[in-house]
Amino acid sequence: MKTSKRLEQALIKLYNAYHNNKLNPEDCSACAVGNILDNFDSWKHLTEGHGSLQLSYVGRVHQNLGRKFNGYTPQEILQIEKVFLEACGFKTPLCHYNQKPKNPTSNEVLFNGLSAVVELLCELDSIPNLMNLSKLFEQENGEPVYHLETFLA
Repeated sequence: MKTSKRLEQALIKLYNAYHNNKLNPEDCSACAVGNILDNFDSWKHLTEGHGSLQLSYVGRVHQNLGRKFNGYTPQEILQIEKVFLEACGFKTPLCHYNQKPKNPTSNEVLFNGLSAVVELLCELDSIPNLMNLSKLFEQENGEPVYHLETFLA
């Protein structure tokens, strides 16, 4: 399956962050977007609230100018972060009194967040969800329809 450069780079960064314990939904430089944007937290100025889809003045300016950050528009960045936080169990936008998971950096919580992010990233690039491996188990006349090597290529 052919993927865009932005998707490929985002997946590599998220994969590495997850496996190197560098993914933290409560840290703007280590959350899903923070990792996609090379562990900088300057993206947080694109919105008034962490996990909000509402662009700030700065965010609207960048969006209207057609700016992209590692291939993603400001609005896409906010979508990615909101999906990540909510799939991790947070109520968005983040606030000290809103619901949050008991252990926000547990592997299960982070995997749920990453699965939702990968699904969104694929949707943004108009490709099938890479996390959906159910196609690998499809059969026709008792034979697999897809093979792992061709599915991942």
